[in-house]
Amino acid sequence: MSAQESTPSPPAPPSPPVSLAALLGRQDLGLRLLAGPGDASIHWVHTSEMADPYPYLLGGELLMTAGVQLVDPARYVERVVEAGAAALGFGVAPVYDTVPAELVAACERHGLPLLEVPPQTPFTAVARAVWRLMAEARLRELRRVTEAQQSLATAAARPAPVPAVLGALASRLGGRAVLYAADGTAYAAAGRAIGAAAEEALRQLAEVVGPRPGGPASASGDGGGMVLSAYALGGGDGLALGVAAERREAADHTIAGVAVVLLSLLTAPHRGAEVSARDAALVRMLLGTSPAEAASALGPDPWTVVHAHGGDGTPFAASTLASALGTSLLDAGAPDGGTVRLLLPASSPATAQPGWTLGVSAPVEARDLAVGDAQAARALRRAEATRAALVRHRPAGFGGLMDPAEAAAYARRLLAPIGEPLTGTLRTWLSLHGSWDRTAVAMDIHRNTVRQRIARCATLLGMDLDDADVRMELWFALGRVPEGPGAAATPPG
Repeated sequence: MSAQESTPSPPAPPSPPVSLAALLGRQDLGLRLLAGPGDASIHWVHTSEMADPYPYLLGGELLMTAGVQLVDPARYVERVVEAGAAALGFGVAPVYDTVPAELVAACERHGLPLLEVPPQTPFTAVARAVWRLMAEARLRELRRVTEAQQSLATAAARPAPVPAVLGALASRLGGRAVLYAADGTAYAAAGRAIGAAAEEALRQLAEVVGPRPGGPASASGDGGGMVLSAYALGGGDGLALGVAAERREAADHTIAGVAVVLLSLLTAPHRGAEVSARDAALVRMLLGTSPAEAASALGPDPWTVVHAHGGDGTPFAASTLASALGTSLLDAGAPDGGTVRLLLPASSPATAQPGWTLGVSAPVEARDLAVGDAQAARALRRAEATRAALVRHRPAGFGGLMDPAEAAAYARRLLAPIGEPLTGTLRTWLSLHGSWDRTAVAMDIHRNTVRQRIARCATLLGMDLDDADVRMELWFALGRVPEGPGAAATPPG
């Protein structure tokens, strides 16, 4: 077996490489292979008429030239190969009528693919064809990764999730997946048989990514005629995932990474009884059980409720957010992107997280968690209206001194003449201090539409919206009327 631990790789574009065979298959280009193998991988295209292009190559290029400064073909090819170029494209005309025989011989000698580019084919046409093939390959890769993520997530929800995830992974990669214990024992396995030699090589590779300090998180190699990969699982138990397949494709590492995350979660040690009880209390409370029933399990400390929208669309986004905020008390919401709700000790401040929009309540006692839940919901609506990453609940101030029912009744009467989308526009406009441009950006509408809607509000309400007292009264009213069909929108915070 030969194995190599993960090391920094040369710069590579975000798209998968294009096979030289696919490029040669483009009849419209008329390319012809004169020397070297036809199975090279092209990462990008570069055109140069330098006598020595070596300093300007990164490796993996299809280097295009018309031979303007081609003096010594043998030396030229030697330098191109030394730079790591994938192939050489030689344009016939205007400098040469045919590809020089010395250049063909040098490419054949060094195993560098040499393409003849006919006079009617511009170099830019070849470059455009490569980028198009890359885009198509990238689309196929993304589709494959998405389908694999869905398959693995579905497997993780089955009654026996670990074998199910291994089976889904082996099926997606067309090989075998094995979960190894710290001592090298196969904990579980799935997929087709790969032979004793490959099994032993895979076990040895899995030992490379053990739990030792500073050890690599992944390793790759080959053995028994198979391409091998190993990944360390999180959790500190020394578990490792081994994967064997006949070939390695660009998306395989990403798909295996999804399986690693799932298996790390599924094999993590069980949490303590206190944490489990708190989780259960949160779930019961958010499903409608009396907060008093959960108070004993949650404890006396103040708590902060957080509502969140966003994430990267993976099944683990909410769990990652909870980990970043330092809590395990999580209601992940609907799988189609619903609101994520979390509960944090008041001593653990909520901070903005990349890719998320957060609404944070004021600290509340366990018996008042329903109040904190409503505060967080309003704060989240304000964050989305103002396109802020995080908005905290602001105390009600003088508005809190009024009877809620009386205030709500007055607000309904005041706002009765207007409905959506006027109330939503008015709320956002007031929250942004009457800024036409910022309101237009926040609502993704034209600034003239904002002006028209606000003018319509002023007409229907019979109020001067340039008056600070009027604006204050309307903001107060919007905060007292619940959202819903036909109702005024409740401003966040």
